[in-house]
Amino acid sequence: MPFNLGIVGAGQFSGQFAALFQLHPGVARIATTDVIPERAATQVQRLGLDRTIAGFDEMLADPTIDAVAIFTQRWTHGPLVVRALEAGKHVYSAVPMAITEEEIASIIDAVKRTGLTYMMGETSYYNPATVFARQQLQEGRFGRVFYSEGDYVHDMDLGFYDAYRFSGGAEWKSTASYPPMLYPTHSIGGVLGALPTHAVSVSCIGVKDDRGDGVFDRDVSMFQNDFSNATALFELADGGAMRINEMRRVGYPSRIRESRFRFFGTEGSFEQLATTSVWQDKEEVDDVTELLATTDTMDPNDPSLADIAPALRDSFISGHARIHDTSRLPIELNGAHNGHEGAHHFLVDDFVRAVENGTLPPVNAWTAARFTLPGIIAHRSALQSGARLAVPDFGEPVYR
Repeated sequence: MPFNLGIVGAGQFSGQFAALFQLHPGVARIATTDVIPERAATQVQRLGLDRTIAGFDEMLADPTIDAVAIFTQRWTHGPLVVRALEAGKHVYSAVPMAITEEEIASIIDAVKRTGLTYMMGETSYYNPATVFARQQLQEGRFGRVFYSEGDYVHDMDLGFYDAYRFSGGAEWKSTASYPPMLYPTHSIGGVLGALPTHAVSVSCIGVKDDRGDGVFDRDVSMFQNDFSNATALFELADGGAMRINEMRRVGYPSRIRESRFRFFGTEGSFEQLATTSVWQDKEEVDDVTELLATTDTMDPNDPSLADIAPALRDSFISGHARIHDTSRLPIELNGAHNGHEGAHHFLVDDFVRAVENGTLPPVNAWTAARFTLPGIIAHRSALQSGARLAVPDFGEPVYR
């Protein structure tokens, strides 16, 4: 039976997903709430959703709401998720899962106690590069993968200033200093979304910002953070190594590709640059750029993107690549706008299927923890001048 969904947060990102949830045959009615009521009202009117709800508390108390999708600011997710689960709602959450180990533990405990669905919407799980690497690994073409890299290279000048102004109000600079390694899931998730392993230790170097504009200024930052770039080297449980870059001051065309990956195995390797992707073994190099290339699903000047900085719009319009198996998707999503290199349709379908069938979504609470917690520990390492620290693990899923 279709279920009713509550959207929490009516900012730049949530409307794109609200429209896709509305198209999915597994979702009946959608309500929206936001701390700025006018934004919720505008979203309902523009998308033809069911109604607005006064606040988060009222949404959790509403017995007609079966599930919530949380699209609030990135440091708020953990406590909101736990409250929703304890109120009996299934939860879809934007990334990251949380910003402390304790918040992650609370989510996993709530999922185990309630038996409800939790899913983190990590787009890199369906990044064409990650899908390709997953397939190559399953076919044994890598041999043993002993080294991998994930980079999230998104310069602040390319849309992030505008995004933080939109969401942060007068004090936006205090939130724009969000530590790079506390937003690690696009890079880590793209690697560990392909490799069946997890991080066990890390050493991380943080690069202090020198722009001098009040962003990444410890005296201004609500996080006391002055790192704008960070590089971490992880030891993995299978004996391999993973390097992760989180960069916010970088001369790189993030409009073209904000996440990129490399995997080196004993028999084959795969790597990406800004506009090129190649598979290579001991005998030849195979250009797979076209296999992984996406096509736009919307005009970047579409009125629905008016509140989104032009430099960010590629993330909201990029559709499927040839590598994607779209046959599993409901036909109602055919031709609908997409985003993050074709990931949005798959994420919406994963959540709806998990709620409908009582099954674990691919990026469930335990997987989300493995995509998120390593970055939290990496930031802690950077604050300790690169000290090597153990990365805790919550193990395999324990569900229902």
